[in-house]
Amino acid sequence: MAVTADRTTTSRTASRAAPVLGVALAALATLVWSGSFVTSRALGDSVPPVQHAFWRWVVALAVVAPFGARQAWRQRELILRHRGYLLLASLLGVTVYNTLVNQAGVSTPAANMGMIMAAAPVLMAVYERASGVRLGARRVAGLLIACTGVLLLVGGGAGFAAGDLWMIAAAFSFGAYSALLRRRPAELGGAAFLFTTFLIGTALLLPAQGVSLAVQGGFQPTAGTVLPLLYVGVASSALAFFAWNTAIALVGPTRAGVVYYLQPVCVALLSWALLDEATGPAQVLCMALILGGVVLGAGSSRTAG
Repeated sequence: MAVTADRTTTSRTASRAAPVLGVALAALATLVWSGSFVTSRALGDSVPPVQHAFWRWVVALAVVAPFGARQAWRQRELILRHRGYLLLASLLGVTVYNTLVNQAGVSTPAANMGMIMAAAPVLMAVYERASGVRLGARRVAGLLIACTGVLLLVGGGAGFAAGDLWMIAAAFSFGAYSALLRRRPAELGGAAFLFTTFLIGTALLLPAQGVSLAVQGGFQPTAGTVLPLLYVGVASSALAFFAWNTAIALVGPTRAGVVYYLQPVCVALLSWALLDEATGPAQVLCMALILGGVVLGAGSSRTAG
């Protein structure tokens, strides 16, 4: 009886800790990805967008391979069984999403990129609700408050730049990818999933990489290009995607998506510090709304799954 009681207590403790850990991992991924938006903007004039994405994922694949390749080989039959799902997840989360972000970085300020990407959590919530998940009043309120802050940020600017349309497409791609994570086969290991999607996504980029090299030529490998690519490959890809995927498994795409609203705040601060992009008082007030929505929507609730 004592052993059973101890197991029950441990299970309850783990159950209570899961939402906290999930939100923390979502925040970590969001912070790291904020730096990748700044990197996309900084490399916009020196590294073609497709080549930026391709080398990012080559680096990420090299980082994940020691942990994921062996697990993926052991689960190869499972991977083949779910090849359609993995192909779609790779296309949306690896091949398309970051290439669109890099393309946007050619003509859009990093702060705008972060603001527009904050639409992704709304899309995550829509995708999740369409699959039958109840969101709950508190979470919906948090989404609406944070979304209001984002709309005010965008509406108070000078209007959409050409690259903003690329970012809108990127938001749709990332939102769909995050919703797909909810359907990841439970028996497929996290490292195997990352390795497989990174490998498929990089392979899908190969034709575009060849065209980019033929048309635009390669880029000059200097400290100013190689170091940012290492950052996005190691931190923004391997580390952040593992943290985000784990967060989705723990708390679901909607709650993790609310935390993602921190991104425009982080990007604005980083772009101000590193790229000298201005952040005015109106933006600070709007960021307060975003933060308030994050705190409200990321909290625990009794929503049914």
